[in-house]
Amino acid sequence: MSGAGAPDFFYREAQRLGYVARSAFKLLQIQNKYKLIKPGSSVLDLGCAPGAWLQVACQSLGPLKNGGMVVGIDLKKVKVPSLHCDTRVQTVCADVMKLPRIQVRALSSQKKGFSVILSDMCPLVSGIRDKDSALSVELGLRALDLAVGQAALTHSDGSFQMEDNFDSSIACSDDNGVLQQGGHLLIKLLESEDMQEFSQICKPLFRKVSWLRPKATRSSSREIYLICQGLESKAKI
Repeated sequence: MSGAGAPDFFYREAQRLGYVARSAFKLLQIQNKYKLIKPGSSVLDLGCAPGAWLQVACQSLGPLKNGGMVVGIDLKKVKVPSLHCDTRVQTVCADVMKLPRIQVRALSSQKKGFSVILSDMCPLVSGIRDKDSALSVELGLRALDLAVGQAALTHSDGSFQMEDNFDSSIACSDDNGVLQQGGHLLIKLLESEDMQEFSQICKPLFRKVSWLRPKATRSSSREIYLICQGLESKAKI
């Protein structure tokens, strides 16, 4: 019952409660502990397929009258789930690795950026540990780059290199990230020796940086989440 595709408690609970995937419980645990999404938040969900995090994010906004919005981006075309979502949720079919920050910011309310960015992006796992870890870091760096912009490069010692499918010219075309000051960033990575280097890049940029492996994570999985809270002002960065 602990295999990658075997039904388990969280799978059954997802079906019972109307979530489109068991991954909803990962974000629910993170949300319960860190309260990243508040009423009125503007949320960007990177790698949003199949839509379970869209559901949890929308629920976390509270009633429709509280306002807020959730924008999901994925390579796949994702239909907004009918349960737990409302008109505040929209999805975009696009390659995050090739989207200029200015286009991502344009998806936010009044083009002011997002207060929360969630990245559940994960590479197609090959089974080759080092290769999979490198691809995971690449996706994580892209999420960080979108969030904080040029500040991410400023605090990197050059240890991490983007692969060929990341167009550096689009990143440099707009120095400002799309995460609002004081905002939060959540990034999924695969456990590796690069984890601590990644967190060291983030620590000067955020008020608090933590690691969490949600209980809903399968025992066979190497997934772990980096929670970055409170983006510091540019003056402090």
